[in-house]
Amino acid sequence: MLKGTFFFVVIFLVGQVFAQKPVLEKASIEVAGNCGMCRKKIETAARVDGVKEAKWNQKTKILDLKFNPALISLDQIQLRIAAAGYDTPRFRANDETYKALHECCHYPRKLRSSQNEYTEPQFLGTQRGSA
Repeated sequence: MLKGTFFFVVIFLVGQVFAQKPVLEKASIEVAGNCGMCRKKIETAARVDGVKEAKWNQKTKILDLKFNPALISLDQIQLRIAAAGYDTPRFRANDETYKALHECCHYPRKLRSSQNEYTEPQFLGTQRGSA
């Protein structure tokens, strides 16, 4: 009887340890953009493993995030958004990517001293094949 109770307690405790929900962090960042097409691209770029929620407000230009900081950092999320062509407080999209956006998505750009320009190989480790 004691052996069965001990086994049950151990299984219960192990289940509790593995059943804990990850701690999600909330953040709001300014992301440049203009329209519904921008909204879709910004939210899609932000929704990666570790991001539970990404909602961009077209009027306020604010992206509200819920993410697991153990899986992804706020900088990594901002890099993905810059890779899609949209400037964030920390990263400026490269000019080629910005120019490739649809005409209605061209927002007024400004360079902040705390902004770094996104360059694909340096930040994301992806390489383009030679054409």
